Amino acid sequence: MATEILDLPALASRLPAKARLFGLDLGTKTIGIAMSDVERRIATPLETIKRVKFSIDVKRLVELAQSFDIKALVIGLPLNMDGTEGPRAQATRSFVRNLAIHTDLPVTFWDERLSTAAVTRSLIEQDASRAKRAEVVDRMAAAYILQGLLDRMAVMARAAAHEKDPSGEPEGPFYT
Repeated sequence: MATEILDLPALASRLPAKARLFGLDLGTKTIGIAMSDVERRIATPLETIKRVKFSIDVKRLVELAQSFDIKALVIGLPLNMDGTEGPRAQATRSFVRNLAIHTDLPVTFWDERLSTAAVTRSLIEQDASRAKRAEVVDRMAAAYILQGLLDRMAVMARAAAHEKDPSGEPEGPFYT
């Protein structure tokens, strides 16, 4: 097995029309997991894996990916605020290199700066208790990461469709 790291355009071009993606928020103590729908429009928080040991953590991740017929992984890359890669980004890349032994799912990285902060702020605004925030923040951060990528893929698809038909007229029957 060999996990291939792809940029977003390469990943988008290789995905089948109906394919679910996983979004991952890798932390030192947990791995937040979110899943897209098959149309790749909506990211939904799925699960938080409590990190125990790499082989155990990855076994659970691969089991989940197989059970939901996942076609690719979107992994949050924790860049520094200036865009450089620090120790956490290096640890994420190391995780992906080690993951390659266990799965052949393609991987793309997505800038996750401030994702956990945004999710935490949203949960506070919803008046979620500290205990509830701790329980859900990692998988919600994964959904935030994945949704960012899904939104970007939708923009790319619209731009490509516009290039094919610059008139802006919809193709096929149009119902109002």
